[in-house]
Parts: sequence; C-alpha cells; structure tokens
Amino acid sequence: MINFDVIQIMKNRSNMTNHSIIGAIAGDVIGSVFEFHNIKTTEFELFTEETTFTDDTVLTMAVADAILNGKDYSENIHAFGRKYTRRGYGGNFFKWLLSNNPQPYNSFGNGSGMRVSPVGFAFSTLEKVLEEAKKSAEVTHNHPEGIKGAQAIASAIFLAKNGAPKNDIKDYIRITFDYDLNFTLDEIRPRYRFSEICQDSVPQAIVAFLESSDYESCIRLAISIGGDSDTIACMAGGIAAAYYKIIPDYILEETLKRLPDEFIEIIDKFNKLNIT
Repeated sequence: MINFDVIQIMKNRSNMTNHSIIGAIAGDVIGSVFEFHNIKTTEFELFTEETTFTDDTVLTMAVADAILNGKDYSENIHAFGRKYTRRGYGGNFFKWLLSNNPQPYNSFGNGSGMRVSPVGFAFSTLEKVLEEAKKSAEVTHNHPEGIKGAQAIASAIFLAKNGAPKNDIKDYIRITFDYDLNFTLDEIRPRYRFSEICQDSVPQAIVAFLESSDYESCIRLAISIGGDSDTIACMAGGIAAAYYKIIPDYILEETLKRLPDEFIEIIDKFNKLNIT
C-alpha cells in the first residue's frame, strides 16, 4: 500500500526537481495507454483507470538504483526486469531477460534512451554523463545508434538541468549526434508512425521538449504525434523536468500513487543524491 505521507513529503521537498527522474517516469505512465492506441492531438485525459507504469519505468529504476548503490548496470537491469515482468518489454530484450548469461545484442532500439535519465541527473560533468550513458546502454544496446540515443537524451538532461538555453541544447544535440532537429511536430504528426528505434524516436522526443512551454505541454506534445508514445514521453519528460524544474502537483501525485513502494523509495533517495 502506498504511503501517502511519503508522497506529500516528496511533493514538498525543496530539492524534488534537483534530480527529478520522476519527470521521465510520469511521461511513461501518462503515455502508457496511448502506445497501442495512438492519438494525434494534445487534448486528452492525462490519467485513466488503465494508466500504469511500463518497462520504461522499471528500467529507469534499475539504472537509478545501480547509480545509487554502485551496482553493475547489466546485473541490475536484468534483476529488475525479472522482478517486474509483463511490463511491455520488447522481444529481443525479453529473450535477454530469460538468459542466465545475458550478452549485448547489437540493438539500436529506444530502450537505451528510455532508461537513461538518471545518468543525466546524477553526474556533474558532461564527459561523465556521456561515459555513463554509454555504459548503461551497451549492456544490451551496443549498436552505435543505440549508444548515441542514450547519450543524446542524457546530455540533453544534463544541459537542461544546468540552465542551458533551448537553442544551445538543440545545437549541441544536432552537432554532436548528427540528429536532424529541423522539423516541427505539426509537420510530422500526420505521417508519423510507430517506431521503436532511436533514430525515429529520440529526435522526436527532443523536439517535443524544444516546442514545449512547460512540463505538461511537453508530455502532451510528445504523445500527440503517436508512435511509441510512452517511450517518447518518457524521454521528453526527463528533459522537461530538468529544464522547467517544476512538475504540477497533480501529475506527481497521480504518478506516484501508481508506483510500487520500492520505486518511490528509490526516487526519494535519488532526489537527495550528490554525485560527481
């Protein structure tokens, strides 16, 4: 049973958004009902009875817990995935979970980007963020595009949390990772289709952030293009939380009450983190 005193403490804590991985998690939770029921509008109910956390949240928790406790990324991702089954894992990743000796499988899916937000929040230099993003990705997603997707999301979060203007974030991502960000969501929305690869979802998540005016608008924009809605919103939500520093209370509360106590404890500990 969720301890609502813990939720209130987290909402009131002044450093709630200093390491706010809850921004990525809320994006996943809100997007969960739209992954296979895409919509093409920003007008929708944020939370329903079916709204829940998916594999994006589980693996974000695995990465956060690994950072907190100095654990191996591969071992912790494997352990969390096995503990929280039936959360929408991709086919190749699920085979990886079933293996007793899991090895990278050259993936460039967006699973590397969806779980990386803790890295962007935790470390104090861009070089360290890029290094740890690579480590967190390559345990499964060791294809160059899989690593690039994780590094792009993590570095955008790092730059956002440190006050970089949107144009600087855009330029850094465009130049460093060779992503085309010169499109608008209105342009792609009619033709955008479901894709789970980094190349087709990481730029879209970043543009959703760039076009947003606050945290909620970012999530609505990310989901409005359709596609892999929970993951796009998860990636965009992490950047938006880092940049805007504020997540509406009702989004925090509705998200937190859908999470296991173990996840809330990890988030709480992560918010107090001071890693260099």
